[in-house]
Amino acid sequence: MQALWMVLGSFFFATMAVGIKIASVEFNLFELVFYRGVVSVIFMALVLRARGTPLRTPVPMMHAWRTVIGVLSLGSWFYAIAHLPLATAMTLNYMSGVWVAAFIVGGAVLYGQAERQGPLMATVLAGFAGVVMMLRPTLDQNQLFAGLIGLLSGLGAALAYMQVTALGKAGEPEGRTVFYFSLGTVAAGTAGVLFTGLTPWSAVSWQSAAWLVPIGVLASLGQWCMTRAYSRGSTLLVANLQYSGIVFAAFYSLLLFGDQIPLLGWAGMGLIVASGLAATVLRTRALPNTPAEEH
Repeated sequence: MQALWMVLGSFFFATMAVGIKIASVEFNLFELVFYRGVVSVIFMALVLRARGTPLRTPVPMMHAWRTVIGVLSLGSWFYAIAHLPLATAMTLNYMSGVWVAAFIVGGAVLYGQAERQGPLMATVLAGFAGVVMMLRPTLDQNQLFAGLIGLLSGLGAALAYMQVTALGKAGEPEGRTVFYFSLGTVAAGTAGVLFTGLTPWSAVSWQSAAWLVPIGVLASLGQWCMTRAYSRGSTLLVANLQYSGIVFAAFYSLLLFGDQIPLLGWAGMGLIVASGLAATVLRTRALPNTPAEEH
């Protein structure tokens, strides 16, 4: 099932988030966006060349919209990770699944099929409830602005995912979609570092510098898997399966940073897994086509 690519993509994104958290101690937001974009462009250009996929696209404006909204969402997420507790930043960003579900149900209402979306919508909401149980996000009064930015990152991500679905229906190869998005991150990062400047390498520890290339490669792989999932899979199912990233992040915290997972967190993890399985079962029962269905 094509939607299961989202699980692999979530693993790559969770691994990338570890790198961002470490590197953000010594690199600013725009530097991370810039280096991530440069590495991704080089990596994806090599991949597309090896696969014989041309860079020319018949739908440049669709790529432009996906890139603009995606870069804004990415920058907002990086800002939230750097200025909020990781759990809170991840929760706000993962609200994208709820936003996607809201968009799909809204579209289904227009098509007169709202009642058919109820069960899958419920699994998305259950999955997000599991996310909140696991992360138990907190927000201090002096973090309200960063919290708003984190909330916007989730909304922007949802809009970007919907555009990825549209690009897939237009027949665009996943690799080309990721390549143009990577170009957008380079442009945004370049514009930012013109104002903030680059951190001197003499002031950077090897622990932070060592993450720059993996962040870009992991981002490319995660974007590729996510793009394939949203392009070819059922959108509500993919929106639910992306919560698996929280499970991966929790195990990283447990294994790498010695964080403990309380009983409520384990219950939330079980709810995420159960909601994903339920969504998969519902999808395999041949639900009627929706506006975001496989093509």
